[in-house]
Amino acid sequence: MRLPLKDKKFIFLLSAITIVIVLEILNLSGITIPMPYVPFVYGTFIIAIGHEVLRKGLKAAARLNFSSINLLMLIASIGAFYLGEYPEAAVVIVLYVLGERLEDIGIENSKSALDNLVSKAPKTAFVKSLQQSMAIDKIAVGTINQIKPGEMIPLDGIIVSGETTIDEAAITGEPIPMDKHHGDHAYAGTLNKNGFIELETTKLSADTTFSKIIKLTFEASANKSETQKFIQKFSKYYTPSVIVLSVLIFTIPVFFLHKDFNHWLLQAITLLVIACPCALVISTPVAIYAAIGNASSKGALVKGGKYIEALATIQAIALDKTRTITYGTPVVSDVVTLQDTSREELLACTAGAEIFSEHPLAQAIVDASRNEGFEPHQTEKYKSHSGKGATAKCLVCKDETIYAGKLDFIKEYHQTDKHTESLVEQFSQAGKTSVVVSFGNGVAGVLALTDEIKNDSAEAIKELLELNIVPVMLTGDSREAAHYVAHKVGIDNVYGGLLPEDKSEKIKELLQQYKSVAMVGDGINDAPALAQSTVGIAMGAAGSDTAIETANVALMNDKLSLIPFLIRLSRKTLRQIKINTIGAVAVKLMFILLAFLGYSNLVFAIAADVGVTLVVILLSLQLMNYSEKNS
Repeated sequence: MRLPLKDKKFIFLLSAITIVIVLEILNLSGITIPMPYVPFVYGTFIIAIGHEVLRKGLKAAARLNFSSINLLMLIASIGAFYLGEYPEAAVVIVLYVLGERLEDIGIENSKSALDNLVSKAPKTAFVKSLQQSMAIDKIAVGTINQIKPGEMIPLDGIIVSGETTIDEAAITGEPIPMDKHHGDHAYAGTLNKNGFIELETTKLSADTTFSKIIKLTFEASANKSETQKFIQKFSKYYTPSVIVLSVLIFTIPVFFLHKDFNHWLLQAITLLVIACPCALVISTPVAIYAAIGNASSKGALVKGGKYIEALATIQAIALDKTRTITYGTPVVSDVVTLQDTSREELLACTAGAEIFSEHPLAQAIVDASRNEGFEPHQTEKYKSHSGKGATAKCLVCKDETIYAGKLDFIKEYHQTDKHTESLVEQFSQAGKTSVVVSFGNGVAGVLALTDEIKNDSAEAIKELLELNIVPVMLTGDSREAAHYVAHKVGIDNVYGGLLPEDKSEKIKELLQQYKSVAMVGDGINDAPALAQSTVGIAMGAAGSDTAIETANVALMNDKLSLIPFLIRLSRKTLRQIKINTIGAVAVKLMFILLAFLGYSNLVFAIAADVGVTLVVILLSLQLMNYSEKNS
C-alpha cells in the first residue's frame, strides 16, 4: 500500500529529526563531525527540512515584517551558525518545522468530524427514467431516484415506493435508524440500510439539508472566537516586542556592561526561539475545532467558535413550549364518560365524526380510539362548524347524531350540568383542551387533550438548574397551558400568551437581568427572539431551512437534553483554552527569565516549546471524545 505524500513527508521529517538529535547527543558527549564538514552536514539538514521557513523569513525581512515567526527562526539559525553552534541551529529549525507540522495535524484531526461530512456526501444518483447514474448537481426537483440497500441517500426527497430503515446519524446525530415508509421524508447524506426505495427529489443538490450543514459547518471555522481573535491580534504585537527584547538582552550586557559577546548573543537567540508563540497560537483553534466536531457528531450544528464561548457564559435560557419542551402534537390525556356511556362508544363515535376533519385535535381523537382497539364508527352527514365543533350521524349506534366540540357549542343544542362545566374548568386550569361530546340527549362525555411533553424535557431542565442556569418559558400558548407544562418540567419563570415580538422584548429584559441569555425555539415564529439572544438555538432543525439559517446553534434532532451537554462541552472547551494559554505562557516566561539571567539553553528552549505545543494539541483533541459519561 502506497502512503499519501503528506505521510511520506512526515516520516521523512521524523527521520531527519532523529538523525539531528542523535548527532546533537554525540556532539554533547564529545563525538563530533570533523571540520570542515560539520557546517555542510548541518546546513544540508537545515535547507532540506527548513527551506520554507528560511524562504518565508527572508521574505518577511525584505518587507520589514517583524511580526513573522519565520523571521525569528531565520535570525536564530543565522546567529547559531555564526556562533559555530551548528547542531543547535539544525535542532532549532527541524524542531520548529515539527511544531508547525504538529499544529497542522492537530487542526486536521480536530476538523475530522467535519471532513467526514464531506466524504459521506453522494456525488451521483441513479435516475429511474434514464436507468443510469447522473451527477446530483444535474438532477432536477421531481426526479425519481432509485436507492439500493447500503447506498447513501443522494438528495432530499419523499419516498414514493418501497420501505426501509434509514440511518440519519449524519443529520440528526441519532444512532438508532428510523423506519421509513411511503410518504416519509429522507435526507441526503443518510444511509439506506435494508430496503430498495424510490425517492422523488424535493430539493436541488445545493439546497439539501446536508449541503447546508456542510456549508455552515465550514463557515463556522472562519467565525472565530473572541479568544482566538485576541491571541492572533496579540501575536502581531508580541513577536516584534520579542525581537526588541532580544536586541536589548544582547546590546546592554555586551556594549554597556562589557560582558562576553558570544554568550549574550546565544542568550538573545535562545530568547527568540522560546518566544515563538506556536503553542499560544494553536491553543484556541484546535480546541474550538474539536468541540465543534464533537457537537456536529451529536447532531448539533454550532456556527463558530464565538458561540462555543458564548454557550459557556450563559446565565439564563429562554425556551418556547411547543415543539421545544413538548412534541407539538396533541394527544388524548383524559376520557371521562357520563350517563352510562361506555368508553368504547364515546371514543369510537367521536372518532367517527372527527375522522373527516384535518384538525390536529380531531386526528388525536381518531388515533386515541384506534390505539385502544376501537375502530371509528361509520358516519355520514358530517358538518364542520368553524371554531366551534362538528356534527355527524353515526350509522352504528342507532342512527344517533354526534355533537363534538367546545362547551358553548354543545350548549347551543343541549343543556349541560354543573358537573360537566366543572370538568371543563378543571381541564382548562391544567392547561388541557376539552372536547365535549353529546349523542343528542345531554352530555355523553368529555375528552381532554394536551400537548405531550417530551421524554427528556424534565431531565434537561433539571440539568440546566444543576449548571446554575435559570430556565424561563416564553410561549404563545395560554397562561394555563404554559403553567401546567412548566410545573411538570420544573420551570418557575413562565410567560404565556406572547406574540413573536413579545418574546423578543422579553429576551431584551432577560439580557438586562442576566447579561448572557440563550433562546431555544423552532426557528420560525421564534426568529426575532433567536436573533435577539446571546445564542439562538433552533430545535429539530432537520429539513427546516429557516431554523438552520436563523439560529447560532441548530439541533438537527428534537433532543432538549443535548443543550446541557453543549453547555458542559463549551465550559470544558473554555477551561481547556485557559489551561493551554496559561501553560504556554508560563513555559515561555520561565525561559525568558533564564535568558535574562544568562542561564538559558538553546536546545532545551526549543524542545520545551515543541513539547508544550504537543501537549496543548493532545489535550485539546480530547474534546473530540468528550461525552455525557465523562462530563
